Amino acid sequence: KLFADTVDARLRGYLPGRFSFNVSGGRCETCAGHGMQKIEMNFLPDVRVDCEACGGWRFNPETLSVQYKGKHIGEVLAMDIDEAVVFFESVPSIFHALRLMQDVGLGYLTLGQQSPTLSGGEAQRIKLVAELSKAKPHLSLRGSKAPHKLYVLDEPTVGLHMADVEKLLRVLHRLVDAGNSVLVIEHNLDVIAEADWVIDMGPEGGDGGGKVVTQGSPLKVAGNKKSHTGRYLAPLLLH
Repeated sequence: KLFADTVDARLRGYLPGRFSFNVSGGRCETCAGHGMQKIEMNFLPDVRVDCEACGGWRFNPETLSVQYKGKHIGEVLAMDIDEAVVFFESVPSIFHALRLMQDVGLGYLTLGQQSPTLSGGEAQRIKLVAELSKAKPHLSLRGSKAPHKLYVLDEPTVGLHMADVEKLLRVLHRLVDAGNSVLVIEHNLDVIAEADWVIDMGPEGGDGGGKVVTQGSPLKVAGNKKSHTGRYLAPLLLH
């Protein structure tokens, strides 16, 4: 929509849909907006190369001629989240969402990254951002609080740097502070140590597990000698 609102786009009668690579009209039809073409190799895996028609930008020349702050739509989609936060600082609605993506450790993703290329953890954190943007405590006309929600996350820290785990924890706390409940299936000790209540399943994995070994506060679990989780959690909590 930002590109459609530029003077150049309005003079040409371009609508927001022209700047989407999912529909025809403004995208490169040679690669159908993918920016790449697949070359089938005999007896070898297929090879993907930049589209010769659009140079990998995904859009046709007419669309790429429209610029916003000196960049065309292809260049903007090629930005990673960390770059885009600075670029869209003056656009509050976009800036807020991008900052949330930074907060959950996704600053390295590009704006135009295709969903099939995301890992399970990345997809979970993007959904978390979508929910977090709505998870603001507010009162209805009758004075009642916003509906309580339960969020279930399956190992959201997979692939995250320790510094990004800390950011993710702050995000989860914000969801709880907004009056919601967060259930996390996790092996990361930093996350377990931050929990209000821990349910330790075991005592072993696979056929040797499936039972509740102990439950309670992280401190209680750390003091249980029968719990493998407690044994590794103890050095973090018991000094």
